[in-house]
Amino acid sequence: MRILFIGTGEIGVPTLRALQNSPGLELVGVVTGQDKPVGREQRIEPSPIKLALSGAKMSILQPARIKDRQAVEEIRARQPEVIAVMAYGKILPRDVLEIPRVACLNLHASLLPRWRGAAPIQAAIAAGDRETGITVMYMDEGLDTGDILLQRKIDILPNDTGGRLHDRLAEIAPQALLESLRLLASGNAPRAAQDKVRATYAPKLTREDGRIDWNEPAEVIERKIRAYNPWPGAFMQLDGRNLKIFSASIVDLHGTAGEILKRESEFVVATGKGALSLEEVQLEGKRPMAAAEFLKGFRSSL
Repeated sequence: MRILFIGTGEIGVPTLRALQNSPGLELVGVVTGQDKPVGREQRIEPSPIKLALSGAKMSILQPARIKDRQAVEEIRARQPEVIAVMAYGKILPRDVLEIPRVACLNLHASLLPRWRGAAPIQAAIAAGDRETGITVMYMDEGLDTGDILLQRKIDILPNDTGGRLHDRLAEIAPQALLESLRLLASGNAPRAAQDKVRATYAPKLTREDGRIDWNEPAEVIERKIRAYNPWPGAFMQLDGRNLKIFSASIVDLHGTAGEILKRESEFVVATGKGALSLEEVQLEGKRPMAAAEFLKGFRSSL
């Protein structure tokens, strides 16, 4: 079976490698995002997908706009039977969706129709969901609205961060796609329409989404701290600077929302309901450190 893979984000790298190494599958090309400036120095770097193909003899396309005629024709010229998409970040136009003879599939990191959109991993943790997974769906022109081929579930663990859950989902994605391809090849692939009534959305996150609202209950804030680690990063303001919070635990203390309750060896902040003991933090311009270590060296109005 001739496969063309489309993706940009790191979560798709294990799936790409599985396609490269699976007997009976021919990876005829890869479409990924353009090289972009990254970090404070704004160095131009390739996408994780392109990096994963370093040294491989592989046709790589990096169109600025996948709906442009040249991009569509270059994809069509590779004559894929299946197009597989994961973490590309752009909606494919009808001209591309109609190219493959068998199917155009998308791997989405949630149990659709829950958490359609750009940030399903963070949304699932922040909402307190007990499980999530990978959905393989037939693509249409909507935002994660296509019919479902199959789903693979995993539990969300109490200590899962956005980064950890991302990596766990990346691990199960390859088998989800390979099983989908086997079902398509056998002619037994299911197709189930999504229940629109149950749909929820997880829009793209910005840095400002990480700002902590101490009026919320401790359990809600603790989930957001985990969900937004590493991106966009949960933070509070301290002496006019951002203090990132990477981890925290709920403690049975009470006070006015945002009030710092302990300062000696424990950094506890009151919330709208209960309190949080901050565990790992990073002051703007400094390195990450344990909260107890941070308190020893921080001189302010605390």
